[in-house]
Amino acid sequence: MRRIIASTYATLDGFIDNPHLWSMKHNSPDAMKYALELALGADTLLLGRVTYEGMAQAWPAMGGNPYGDHVNSIEKFAVSSTLREPADWHNSSIIPADELHERVTELKNRPGKDILIWGNGRLTDDLAAHGLLDEYRVWLYPVIKGSGQPLFGPDSVAALEHVDTTTFESGVVVLSYRVSRRRG
Repeated sequence: MRRIIASTYATLDGFIDNPHLWSMKHNSPDAMKYALELALGADTLLLGRVTYEGMAQAWPAMGGNPYGDHVNSIEKFAVSSTLREPADWHNSSIIPADELHERVTELKNRPGKDILIWGNGRLTDDLAAHGLLDEYRVWLYPVIKGSGQPLFGPDSVAALEHVDTTTFESGVVVLSYRVSRRRG
């Protein structure tokens, strides 16, 4: 069965909004290599509506390098109760919110590589609550914002098992946690 991995950039004080404003200067070569390997290990991208809309505007123009070319070529799914087909981004489809669990279960059971989620929020909370999310990879950046959208909210409830910690030259640390199938 394929794994679903949620990869999220967060500030040290736990905020995730507008990462383009605070993450770029910390993208050291070793961090970019790790990001590329994570992306190449996936052949599907699963996104919530808000993340999808932002990425669908920016990413089609980000080709010409292995990372951008791979992301633009793989299958992408946007989960939404408001978006309609056809999706804006090449090789993208819409999963209606009321079909989320059934469709994601089908995706996990298909042969293939990992399924990657960018971001964290209602989608990851829902998947974790229903036993469909396998792993969090939280990229902690050496930045303190003071306010913003929190990494986890009131509905973010899950037991986790530490898998790995990776530290990059820039001071960014990736904390990897498997979602425990045990309750409590």
